[in-house]
Amino acid sequence: SKFGFTLDTGAAESAVQAALSCAHLHLLGLHCHIGSQIFELKPFELAAEVMLEFMAKLHEKYGAEFEELDLGGGFGIKYVQRHDPIAYDEYMHRVSHTIKDCCARLNLRLPRILIEPGRSIVASAGITLYTVGSVKEIPGVRTYVAVDGGMADNPRYSLYQADYDAVIADRAAQPREKIVTIAGRCCETDLLQEGIAIQEAKAGDTLAILATGAYNYSMASNYNRLPRPAVVMVKDAVPRVIVKRESMEQLLANDL
Repeated sequence: SKFGFTLDTGAAESAVQAALSCAHLHLLGLHCHIGSQIFELKPFELAAEVMLEFMAKLHEKYGAEFEELDLGGGFGIKYVQRHDPIAYDEYMHRVSHTIKDCCARLNLRLPRILIEPGRSIVASAGITLYTVGSVKEIPGVRTYVAVDGGMADNPRYSLYQADYDAVIADRAAQPREKIVTIAGRCCETDLLQEGIAIQEAKAGDTLAILATGAYNYSMASNYNRLPRPAVVMVKDAVPRVIVKRESMEQLLANDL
């Protein structure tokens, strides 16, 4: 297998020993997290095996009984067309079989299993809307579409080139025939995507970047002294503001 996991058993054992020796602590279980944007099942199965074998070792050495095992998250979502997420029911089926087989083999009591679906629930529920300010075409080089946001409200591309899909909101169903670089309002390499296909854009258009429900607002900042945008929830075609737009007065409130 191309997958492999190692566990820092020394540090983990020390933590378990300390917890077991404290009369005021109840050691409920163990937790692991193997990464993010994972599109394969095998890593989750291997993680469950590693953790259960470690639990069996701790039970044999220290008599530790674990009621819970938190297998963390990391489920990938479809940011762009090439992404192929795992269906929850397939994950549940395969990993639960692995857990039951391991517990039987290791003579372990089946723990309560927790998972952390996080991003895979909320990311696709969010869309970030920008207004196109200008379009700059450099013949033979690239076309820039500049918007009124950027790394202050979504630093993920600038930090680690996170993939996103984008469309011109009122022409989303039309062919995407223009390859562009989406530029933000801050000058320091502020980009939201490079080499992405969208519909022909013009000043005043609304550009929608998709699947931003997980890490946009939570990672937003006042970089370059910019106020954070509002968050609007829409249900049954009825919108309501759930986070107010920041004002300049709020940004200056602590200035002396």
